[in-house]
Amino acid sequence: MEREILSKRNKALNINLDNTVYGTFAEIGGGQEVARAFFQAGGASGTVAKSISAYDKTFSDNLYNNKKSGRYVSETRLTKMLDIEYGDLISTLSGKVGDDTRFFVFADTVETLNYQKDNKSNGWIGMRFQLSPGSPPNQISIHINLLENDSLLQQHTLGKFGVNLIYACYNFHERPNVFLQSLMDNLDTDRLEVNMVRMGGPDLDFVDNRLLSVQLVNNNMAKATIFDAKGNVQQPSDMLYKKNLLAFRGSFRPITNAGYDMIKKSCTTFSVDEESSHENTIALCEITLSNLLQEGEFDERDFLDRVNLLNQLGQNVMVSKFREYYKLVNYFSRFRIKKMRVVMGVPTLVNVWNRKFYKNLKGGILEAFGMLFPDNMKLYVYPSIDQDSGKIITSGDIPLSKGMVHLNNYLNEKGKIRDLENADKRWLHLSSRQVLELMHKKDPAWEEMIPGKALRYIKENGIFGYKD
Repeated sequence: MEREILSKRNKALNINLDNTVYGTFAEIGGGQEVARAFFQAGGASGTVAKSISAYDKTFSDNLYNNKKSGRYVSETRLTKMLDIEYGDLISTLSGKVGDDTRFFVFADTVETLNYQKDNKSNGWIGMRFQLSPGSPPNQISIHINLLENDSLLQQHTLGKFGVNLIYACYNFHERPNVFLQSLMDNLDTDRLEVNMVRMGGPDLDFVDNRLLSVQLVNNNMAKATIFDAKGNVQQPSDMLYKKNLLAFRGSFRPITNAGYDMIKKSCTTFSVDEESSHENTIALCEITLSNLLQEGEFDERDFLDRVNLLNQLGQNVMVSKFREYYKLVNYFSRFRIKKMRVVMGVPTLVNVWNRKFYKNLKGGILEAFGMLFPDNMKLYVYPSIDQDSGKIITSGDIPLSKGMVHLNNYLNEKGKIRDLENADKRWLHLSSRQVLELMHKKDPAWEEMIPGKALRYIKENGIFGYKD
């Protein structure tokens, strides 16, 4: 269903003319651009009960943090702002305005670009709002990264985004993906990135926040999203910042014994070779939406089945739109990863060496490999097997052109490519597609090809077309 995209002013005016919507604007760190948009649109007296900006840290602590130290740009601080301002709004105005009034609080705590331009510009933005007079409120919390290289431009972007959020809360709350898309009205992805959204409340209890995160990536609003081993959506920087990282890409539909063995052998190799501990290392299974979309129409429920299945095996899951591995590594690098290991099978490594995937780069494969192999990065390669001869195939068996042989030798001399040892030869021939074909044929052989926990989950939940 197509919708009309209104300007910032018209959205603000539309809200101002709705005499049932009334509330507070609390903005920290990025000026008061959102409240200003409503004042400039006209008729703001029917919308703005209070506008506040506790820019000084002492005032902010006194108002929202009970005089205790804490992060100023965080979801915790945003929630405290919403708690206190909403409580103050209700206690002050409840029963003193029209019975049809729907109260709201808009809040943001933002770090815009500093004078030296050497900080990370980001912010938490949220709404607590009633959709019916006197009803319990709903809440939406959003994390954004501001990408423009000018603080004034960032403030303008923040103003538009805030107006979009308030308008969406009252007009698109029943259509979550339209809600997300409308947040970028009159904006583009060069100006900001939305990498987390949480929705909750009596009118939003139908929303699956995991699907929202996937839709952020599918809408090009975020580069990637991460689910922890319990299936909870996490902010990537919170999970990855200054950690050691093991990343496994696959379709995981379903995960096979070979895939599970790849994960276990990689974790063992990493812990021994790099003396890493479990506490400072994150392992995650990465699914690229580029592959999912190539399989046909994107099935959100099918994707969540994959997340749930991997969670059963204690795995963190990441979804991204990075087709090329060098883009994936480049994304990870923004979190100052200490030691990074990307794990792939031999067939995938063959594609990594294929120059056709780097035609869009001026430097071709050399430029790509420069991004693929920063100082802290190595490839772990899981072997495959020749079905006819039974020969184990490693990275050294890949046919390369003469020029690529020299590059391969250099990377091997630097220890940038390492073959994983002691792979379980029983499963090297397996593929997810093979397992699914046997499953759909009701051939019981498939049950021996996947981990036991995955098998039980598939049978209990009937996913991937399984029928008893």
